[in-house]
Amino acid sequence: MMFFQSFKMAWKGIAGSKIRSFLTMLGIIIGVSSVIALVSVGKGTTSQITSQLEGLGTDLLTVNIMGRGNTTYLTYDEAEALGDLNGVKHVSPVISGSMTAKHGTENTSVSVEGITPAYEEVQDFHVQAGRYILDIDNGYRMKVALIGTDTASTLFGTEDPLGQTVLLNGSPFKIVGLLESKGTSLTSSNNDKILIPIKTAERVMQSKGVRSITIQAESAEQVEGVKTRIEAALDKKFENADNSYTVFNSQDAIDTLNSTTQTLSIALGGIAGISLFVGGIGIMNIMLVSVSERTREIGIRKAIGAKKRNILLQFMIESTMLSGLGGLIGVGLGYGASALVGHYTSMNTSVSLGIVILSFGFSLVIGIVFGVIPANKAAKLRPIYALRTD
Repeated sequence: MMFFQSFKMAWKGIAGSKIRSFLTMLGIIIGVSSVIALVSVGKGTTSQITSQLEGLGTDLLTVNIMGRGNTTYLTYDEAEALGDLNGVKHVSPVISGSMTAKHGTENTSVSVEGITPAYEEVQDFHVQAGRYILDIDNGYRMKVALIGTDTASTLFGTEDPLGQTVLLNGSPFKIVGLLESKGTSLTSSNNDKILIPIKTAERVMQSKGVRSITIQAESAEQVEGVKTRIEAALDKKFENADNSYTVFNSQDAIDTLNSTTQTLSIALGGIAGISLFVGGIGIMNIMLVSVSERTREIGIRKAIGAKKRNILLQFMIESTMLSGLGGLIGVGLGYGASALVGHYTSMNTSVSLGIVILSFGFSLVIGIVFGVIPANKAAKLRPIYALRTD
C-alpha cells in the first residue's frame, strides 16, 4: 500500500510539470536511442560485409602479384603450376580490365575478365544459358564471351544475346553463354561484366602475364597450410622480396572485421553512455529543484506521520520513473531510427535485443543512482523547518 501511494504521488509530481519532465528525460531519450541506432547500424553493416566475405568462400585464397624489379607478374603456366601444390583443389588465374562493349548503336564501358574454365567452380558463377569457357577456347585464343545479365540488357535489350556478336574495343566476340544473375560483390557488380578466355584477354588487353589468382583449397581446414606453401613458392620466384605479393584469406578478414566491429561498438556505446550520464545529472538537478519547491509539502507529510523511508521512496520512484519513461521513449525512437536508416539507405540495420535491454536497464540505474541525493535530501528535512518555508 505504501509503495502504491508513493508511486501515485510520484506520478502526480511528474504529470504536474509535463514540459519540465520531458526536458529532464531528453538526455536519457537521446542516449538510449543513439545507443540502439548506432549499434544496430554497426551490427547490420558488419553482418552484410561478413556475408559477402563468406560468399567468397572460406576455402579460398586470393593472390595479388606486385612483383619485383622488371618481374611484375606470373606467366600463365606459373600460375597454373600452383595447382600442383599439396592441398590445392582449383586454381583460377584472372586478367581484368575495362573495355568498351558495342552492339549496333548501343555501347557501354564494361568490366572484362580473362578466365579459365576453373573460374566457374572457384567463384561458383555459372551460366543460365549456353556454355562456359573451355580449355580449347584458351588453347586457340578463341574470341568467345560470356555476358552478364545487366550488360546483356544494356546492349541487346530484350533480344537473346546467345550467338550474337559484341565488339570489345573494336574486336568482335561471339557470345556463347549468358551468366546467371548474381548481384554485387564487395567491389563491383557481378551482372555488369563480360568474361573471355584468359589467353585471348592477354592479347586484346595487351596485358602480359597474370597478376591476380584465386586458389581453392580442398577444405577450409587446409587453407593455412596451402597459404604457407603458396608463399614459399612465391618467395622462391621473387627471391624473398618484400611487398612482391599478397595472399588474402577471407576468414582472416572476417575475424579482423568482427574484432574491429566489437571495438567500434564499445566506442559508440561509450559515447552514447556519456549522453546517458549527462541525462542523469539533469534528472538529479531537476529533482533537487523539485525538493526545494515542495519543501512545504514534505513538511506537511512528515507532520501527519510520514516516515523518512516514505519520503525517500517517493522521490526515488519519481526519479526512476523519469529515467524509465525516457528509456522507453528512447527504445522506441531507436527502433524507428534503425528502421528509417534501413529503409532509406543501402545500409543494413539489425537491432540487438541485448543492447535494448542493456541500454534501458542502464537508464533505470541512472535514475536510481542520481535520484539518491535529492531523495535523501527530502527525507532528511525537519518538519518544523519545512513548514516554516514559504
